[in-house]
Amino acid sequence: MPLIALTGGIAAGKSTVASRLAELGAVVVDADRLSRQAVEVGSPGLSAIRERFGDTVIAGDGSLDRPALGAVVFSDEGARADLNAIVHPEVSRLSQEAFAAAFAEDPRRVVVYDVPLLAESRGAAEFDVVVVVHAPAEERIRRLVEIRRMTPAEAEGRVRAQADDAARLALADHVIDSSVSVESTVAATDALWPKLEATVRK
Repeated sequence: MPLIALTGGIAAGKSTVASRLAELGAVVVDADRLSRQAVEVGSPGLSAIRERFGDTVIAGDGSLDRPALGAVVFSDEGARADLNAIVHPEVSRLSQEAFAAAFAEDPRRVVVYDVPLLAESRGAAEFDVVVVVHAPAEERIRRLVEIRRMTPAEAEGRVRAQADDAARLALADHVIDSSVSVESTVAATDALWPKLEATVRK
């Protein structure tokens, strides 16, 4: 039951690839969704975050104030490491449950773990295939400024807070170049799909 990791830096176009893989028939397990689940109101994860970072990262309704937390962790490497130590183990547990459920339903399905921080945290050892969606850091910074309306300093901080391109690409079995257009990214995903299906059917 091969397991495929899909990763890429912020604003690389990974969500475009994940959406297309789901359309083609893959079961996509979303690490970002699991990370939100790990810090829901009443969860041990949220309690640990409150204890470490204080009430300033908690919204009025008791939920996590993500912008406030992001402002802290993306400017402080130690704070980011503390946050990861709280969230990553719970996300790992939740993902294993999701993989098991997908394979139990159909062992022949292509199961893809959409995980932005593969190089930074989990590593590639548990995955049979790693797909990296790649656009150069300068292009991703441009997208964050033009599309997500970040300041150049904010955008650069977000990109530099992640693994560099070389570290991410070193994990890759397949690379999808997302630097040209959405259409070319989708076309590259379509071209890769038969190879992923073949991996499952070995």
